[in-house]
Amino acid sequence: MVAGTLGRYFGLRFLVTAILVFIGIIALVSLIEYVELMRKTSDMPNVPATVVAETALFRVPLIAERIMPFSVLVAAMSCFLGLSRRLELVVARAAGISAWQFVTPAILVALFLGVLATFVYNPVAAALQERSQQMEVEYLGGRAESGVQSNGNGFWVRQVNADGQSIVNATTSSDQGVRLGGVTVFTYDKAGQFLQRMEARSAVLGQGFWQLSDARIYATNAPPRDVAEYPLKTSLTPAQVRESFATPETVPLWGLPTYIDLARNAGLGAAAYRLQFHKLIARPFVLASMVLLAAAVSLRFFRFGGVQKMVLSGVAAGFLLYVLSKVSDDLSKAELMHPIASAWMPVAVGGLTGLVALLYQEDG
Repeated sequence: MVAGTLGRYFGLRFLVTAILVFIGIIALVSLIEYVELMRKTSDMPNVPATVVAETALFRVPLIAERIMPFSVLVAAMSCFLGLSRRLELVVARAAGISAWQFVTPAILVALFLGVLATFVYNPVAAALQERSQQMEVEYLGGRAESGVQSNGNGFWVRQVNADGQSIVNATTSSDQGVRLGGVTVFTYDKAGQFLQRMEARSAVLGQGFWQLSDARIYATNAPPRDVAEYPLKTSLTPAQVRESFATPETVPLWGLPTYIDLARNAGLGAAAYRLQFHKLIARPFVLASMVLLAAAVSLRFFRFGGVQKMVLSGVAAGFLLYVLSKVSDDLSKAELMHPIASAWMPVAVGGLTGLVALLYQEDG
């Protein structure tokens, strides 16, 4: 009975701390995003502040989702340090409760939060991110430079039709690639000779053509001219466009298997979509490994000293784990590492590190 009561108490304390830390992170990220968008749209007087605030707010959930493991690490360390400072852990140990018994409730809560984040939070964050990209294309013309660009030069795709070929570059993408912002098009004839360059505020995929809006055309034998609408022929289908412009982060968990199948059937690489799918499946266990890592550096009694060094080592371990995760993600997207190995590497490294450290501290 004592163990059950303490377990519910420790689990509730960790849950409350995790929620408060996550809310604080969301508030901080929202403020930073709003200030950054206001700075980038300072030369666009026709864009109301409410649109900028709404765009920033819609981008926050996806950013917060990326740093969710670190927020759980901070929440677990804060919870365990608070229990230790108030001598509650000392009383629990004196009552015969081992460290594993008051760490287990936090691990179970982390698994529960991970399941919610995977199956509930992620689809909502993906939908809001998609909406923010639509607003960037519609109101900001793709100038907000969202954090979903494929690389420093945006998205690129080459299309071939009966008149020749063209290369399309876009700064932002929404509607899974159907709507583009900050578009630049280079057109060539059948012999491969350059014809003209077009710059447009946005582009929408129609039936057999891209509808460019607010375009300026630079031809080789004519002065530049501005057109409100310009249809650009294309042979691309919506499925092919999705593979070129859709970002895995904007696809909810339930849609990732479909995108993986589309990429395979089209003969295109599906490494990014497979990686995102396995990362979402592994998320509950990533959060649980963060709790183990936090417990390994925050269960030390205050009267023994050295708590500050232990906390700093925990933060450093979390940062190194984040760097390892990013490196493995890049290797997986470059098809140099299997997506399953990349997705589950943080679980193995973080969980085993925390488990071994706890075993050494508690059992010798």
